[in-house]
Amino acid sequence: MDYISEINKYIPKNEQEEQDKKVIISCMQLFPYNILSRDNEIAHITSSGLILNDNLSKALFIHHNIRNTWAWTGGHADSNPNLLEVSIHEAMEETGVSVVPISNEIAAIDVLSSIGHIKNGKYINNHLHLSVAYLFTASEDAPTIIKPDENSGIEWFPVEQITSDLFNERDVSLYTKLIQQAKMWLQN
Repeated sequence: MDYISEINKYIPKNEQEEQDKKVIISCMQLFPYNILSRDNEIAHITSSGLILNDNLSKALFIHHNIRNTWAWTGGHADSNPNLLEVSIHEAMEETGVSVVPISNEIAAIDVLSSIGHIKNGKYINNHLHLSVAYLFTASEDAPTIIKPDENSGIEWFPVEQITSDLFNERDVSLYTKLIQQAKMWLQN
């Protein structure tokens, strides 16, 4: 998979994605040698996935240790240019659940802030995650496995509960956008 072509051909769904796509492409041009690596301490590409059940009525979230909130799965590309592969690997590693892509196409792009934090005893400065997201389905009955160094829980949430009562506003907007994309893809 050629991540550069995939990002370039991605058609933004709204003004936020138009602006974020411009920023992501600019960063790819500024940092061509390490945009896929967390060695780039300013901005790097990440790949995430929203996992939904078969009828799209629930989403599977992990309780993220660093962010201390419920979140989708995902992580750093670590120099792997196949962002779909990265997203599938992260989903399975963080939940233990086998996932099936709804589409092999990028579902959303976003520029997300990563606040300074300690990881593995080392300070990680504020930086940008240039997020490329995919959509997956998985069985609600599949056994889950917590990855203690990354999360402290795994839970299916009805999509109606993806509100600011349980998630921050930015995440609500992101997950809602992805659920709408999943419904559109599965209706066609």
